[in-house]
Amino acid sequence: MPLTMKQVRDKARELTKGSCRVCPACDGRVCSGEVPGMGGTGSGVSFRNNVSALAEIYLNTRLVHEVRNPVTETEVLGFKLRLPLMVGPVGGIAFNLSGAVGEEEYQEAVTHGADQAGIISGTPDAVPPEVMKTGLAMARKLDGRVLPFVKPWEPRIIDEKLRMARDAGCLAAACDLDSIGLVTLRLMGMPAYAKGEDELARIVSGAHELGLKMIIKGVMGPHDAVTCVKAGADGVVVSNHGGRVLDSVPGTAKVLASVVEKIRGRAAVLVDGGVRTGADILKMLALGADAVMIGRPYAVAAVGGGREGVALYTETLRSQLEQAMIMTGCPSVREAGRDQLWPRD
Repeated sequence: MPLTMKQVRDKARELTKGSCRVCPACDGRVCSGEVPGMGGTGSGVSFRNNVSALAEIYLNTRLVHEVRNPVTETEVLGFKLRLPLMVGPVGGIAFNLSGAVGEEEYQEAVTHGADQAGIISGTPDAVPPEVMKTGLAMARKLDGRVLPFVKPWEPRIIDEKLRMARDAGCLAAACDLDSIGLVTLRLMGMPAYAKGEDELARIVSGAHELGLKMIIKGVMGPHDAVTCVKAGADGVVVSNHGGRVLDSVPGTAKVLASVVEKIRGRAAVLVDGGVRTGADILKMLALGADAVMIGRPYAVAAVGGGREGVALYTETLRSQLEQAMIMTGCPSVREAGRDQLWPRD
């Protein structure tokens, strides 16, 4: 019998042994403050804000149109995607999920499952060097169809890891600046550091010299977005790191439009945080994003169903997105806009 999402979730709940409750709604309420773990830092309000910000946005039903087969395919940063979606990089999976799966097993599931479903997965960076090496090993098997993330370490380490990404055949790399607030890095004795404008420009130019496009993750407002573009970044990810690095910040859906307004057409804009359904994807696209990233739900899918679980969840999202596009008269993901939102501005 075909695998079902219920089976995937039930298996994940069994394997994670309470480190993730696999709640019916992944909204951060049960796991508040569980870092390490899968929760949001402190009160957990930043995690919850991601979900509630999207819930406060409504789609605009529009039924008098001729949309029959909406186009979900797109291309972002040189990656051809069956839908505007990437799997977010989740690092230290064994550390955060009580050893439910090993690092190699997890990364094999998300990278190959994503590729099977016609999208790509981000791969994480962490203190243990094996984490990034595992992701790049997957990149070699998939002709570079992964997006490796590098944390804002000291320059020498960043340079080395970008060369590793190039050598693995990757088209692009990303630097998750928001990871400077990760408790786990400090606990392991290797914190990451904020970067000034000159340092940021150096990281981007170093990637370009290697033939890599460069994306900066952690943007939560127009100032940082414009600074990243001035530094030459090819894209940004609007993200508060899943609410895991700073308490009491807004949900990403609240700030996305202000970022898009400042840099539209100058760099790709991706966004993560609280995206759970195909309708959520359409909301983010309507606010101006080129694509979204999803983290925690894919961790559940990979733990509970391996690469098949990842592919199944992706297909569920694609079907939901297509339905939402039909119901709002959206012919293509590239044409999503304020017409899909209620009330229209």
